[in-house]
Amino acid sequence: MSARRPYRSDVSDARWALIEPVFTAWREKRTGPGTAARVHHLREIVNAILYVNRTGIPWEYLPHDFPPYKTVYDYYAKWEADGTTELVHDLLRDKTRRTHGRSTEPTAAVVDAQSVKTSGNVAEASQGIDAGKKIKGRKRHLITDTLGLALAVLVTAASVHDSAGGKQLLTELADTHPSVSKVWADGGYSASILQHGAGVGIDVEVVQRPRAKGFQPLPKRWVIERTFGWLMQHRRLVRDYETSPQRSRAMIHWAMANKMSRELTGEWAPTWRIETDIPPTPT
Repeated sequence: MSARRPYRSDVSDARWALIEPVFTAWREKRTGPGTAARVHHLREIVNAILYVNRTGIPWEYLPHDFPPYKTVYDYYAKWEADGTTELVHDLLRDKTRRTHGRSTEPTAAVVDAQSVKTSGNVAEASQGIDAGKKIKGRKRHLITDTLGLALAVLVTAASVHDSAGGKQLLTELADTHPSVSKVWADGGYSASILQHGAGVGIDVEVVQRPRAKGFQPLPKRWVIERTFGWLMQHRRLVRDYETSPQRSRAMIHWAMANKMSRELTGEWAPTWRIETDIPPTPT
C-alpha cells in the first residue's frame, strides 16, 4: 500500500482487522485473466469507497492518491453484485449486537421508509414522486433491530407506498431472520401490512403518533429515526446519486458498516461541525 497522508474517512488498523478476512477470502477465490496481478491493496479500495460515501463527491473526483476511480467503482460494483458488501455489513452487525449483550439473531424489529431526492443522472424509470412528502426521487425502506442496526434494506421509486415496500421487507426478514416475531411500524402503513406480516409469522403493530403538538419520540420507533440520522451523516446519502437502486442499497450498507466499525473499535465518528479545539492557522 503506497504511503500517503491519511484521510479522516480511512479505516484504522483496528477497523481493517475486523473486515480484512472477508476481503482476503474474496481475493483468494478470484481466478481468471488479470487476477494474478494484484496492483491495488484492498484496504485502499475500501478507503476510497468510504471517502466517496462520507464526503459525497462524484467517483471521478476521487483524489489522485487513491487508486483510479474506475478501478474503485469496479470493485464497488463487484462487491455489491456478489454480496461481499452485505457480508461485511452483516458481520459487523453481528459483532455490534454481541458487544451490546444481544444474540446475533434479533426477535423484534422496526420498519420505516425515507424519501430522498435524486440527482440528474438517475433514470426516470427508477424514480417517482412521494405525494405525501412532495419529493421526487427514491424511497429507502428499512427494517432495523431495536438497536437501530439494519436487518433488511430496499430502495424503490419514491412513488412506491410504504406498505408495498414494507411487505417485501417483511418477506425478506422472515427468510433471513426467522427469529423476529414482532415488528413495529408507524401510522403510515396500511392494514394490509399487518395481514402480510401475519402470513409470514410476524406480528406487526402500528405505533400511533400522539395528538399533542410538538416533537415527541415515538415508543419503539425512535430507533429507526436515529438510523436515518446516521445515514444522513454520510453525504453520499443526503441525495440519491446512484444510477442503480441496488448500488444505492450498497451505499447504505457501507454507511452502516462505517458507523458500526467505529463503534466496535471505540473510535470517534467525526461530524461536519467545526471543531473548536483546532488551533487557528497562523497568518
